Amino acid sequence: MATAPKPTTAKKESTGSNIFASLTIIICIIIGICLWKFVMGNPVNFEGGDPENGHPLAGNYFGMVYKGGIIVPMLMGMFLMVIVFSIERFFVISKAAGKGNVETFVKKVQTLLSAGNIEAAMAECDKQKGSVANVIKSGLKKYREVEADGTLDNDQAALAIQKDIEEATALEMPMLEQNLTIIATLVSTGTLVGLLGTVTGMIKSFSALATAGAPDQAQLANGISEALINTATGIATSTVAIIMYNIFTSKIDKLTYSIDEAGFSIVQTYASTHK
Repeated sequence: MATAPKPTTAKKESTGSNIFASLTIIICIIIGICLWKFVMGNPVNFEGGDPENGHPLAGNYFGMVYKGGIIVPMLMGMFLMVIVFSIERFFVISKAAGKGNVETFVKKVQTLLSAGNIEAAMAECDKQKGSVANVIKSGLKKYREVEADGTLDNDQAALAIQKDIEEATALEMPMLEQNLTIIATLVSTGTLVGLLGTVTGMIKSFSALATAGAPDQAQLANGISEALINTATGIATSTVAIIMYNIFTSKIDKLTYSIDEAGFSIVQTYASTHK
């Protein structure tokens, strides 16, 4: 019954994270639209002060981006999502790793386990903090419990320790991957939305070429500019998203490996010292 509150806590954290993710997506899109409309669409960026019909001033990149069309603010919002969720994941994963170096912490725990000093190993977990330390401490507590319980044989005790570590891991680790699915989704959607902007820009360009007589050069230039701006923004969004996704999955894999390594040491130490 002592572990009953844990799933409730995890559920509350998950709900809070879902609300955060939903609000972040909406706010980022709104910010992207505002930046596109009021900053990049500012009349000072265009000839004659006309954002709709005037050309961007020479060398004015804000005006050029504004001419990329209505899909540009969506891409800007998606790029902001990548940045915000990357920062959020960085802090969450850093907190899960704890205060010190994870590898050093695991080695200390293994050394103390080999010496049979369970209390000191638990004290190291209290100093380290974070999800990794919480899982290892849970396994150490179970180690002490089964050691004091004379009704279990060695195999049953080792299995109980292993099961406790697995349960603690199942409660701690899923939160680390909570918003990674959003970053992973942005990897593909960034490119696809950018491609949509490219297609709309090319449609405008071909429309300019299809006019009777001389082509409408201004519309042709605007269409090509829209296509290239959307392509560049979509590629940039997807590139940053895939880099951050790979970095975070690598960090999570490293934490998972550390937990597995320490958990294996706890089980093996018990099995070898209680024959």
